Amino acid sequence: MPSNQNPLGALPARFRRQRVLIVGCGDVGLRAARLLPTRVQVLALTSSAERAPEFRAAGIKPLLGNLDQPSSLARLAGLASRVIHLAPPPAQGQKDLRTQALMSTLRRRELPAALVYGSTSGVYGNCNGEWVSETRQANPQTPRAWRRVDAESGVRQLGRAGVRTSILRIPGIYAPDREGGTPRERLLKGTPVLVAEEDVFTNHIHADDLAHACVLALWRGRPQRVVNVSDDTDLRIGDYMDFAADLYGLPKPPRVTLAQATQALSPMQLSFMRESRRLDNQRMKLELRLRLAYPTVKQGLVEST
Repeated sequence: MPSNQNPLGALPARFRRQRVLIVGCGDVGLRAARLLPTRVQVLALTSSAERAPEFRAAGIKPLLGNLDQPSSLARLAGLASRVIHLAPPPAQGQKDLRTQALMSTLRRRELPAALVYGSTSGVYGNCNGEWVSETRQANPQTPRAWRRVDAESGVRQLGRAGVRTSILRIPGIYAPDREGGTPRERLLKGTPVLVAEEDVFTNHIHADDLAHACVLALWRGRPQRVVNVSDDTDLRIGDYMDFAADLYGLPKPPRVTLAQATQALSPMQLSFMRESRRLDNQRMKLELRLRLAYPTVKQGLVEST
């Protein structure tokens, strides 16, 4: 055993510099890392050694491990005082075994003070265009949403063990400097949208605002709290795509009925067209005290372009 390694594992938080662990450190995780105070040591779990230089360049200490291989996560136990969990569930099944593995690991030693989990607003299912607050019962209607509900359950169990957990329910993430972060590619492909009378409401959050919400929730989130992280946009998908087409100087997408869309779109694309809701974001504003840099998706696309 190396001489600098404690045989009892990670030291209690009071004996070390505060650490924040980011699990699932992709685009939003990197944005969140840049917002953290310089006094905080930032760690990131990665299954790819090739990403280590990228993390180090950003001032992040990489930790090799794989959520699909629970035995590789042992060093995470007791390591960080706060955790941001943004890793997606597996692509199959109704359980999120990755979150189960992470929660089990975190229980092995001193628990973190706070954990923020990035879930999805898809857990609400179709709400027929109604405004949806966090008190609304989850109604998942796709396997993808069921996996997120399972992950939320695991996070809540950790909360009952003494961790201050925050579950952020997140809609569509966009940003012009994010891969696939604008509707441009969809417009170039001519992907259809629904006719006005069948169209559904869509919800958005700029990647920078989402990263800010993750960081604020680490310190300001109320115990075992669900928070909708969404901007103030009140817009249907077709109108959003028409706006984007005008902004980019591209043709507006064709309009089709839902019946026609079933012949032209993938099951995942169709799932978004079958669910309509508008997210109430008052908890985000009042409890996290987040001031949106991009209050609407229109402002976000214009000001970031």
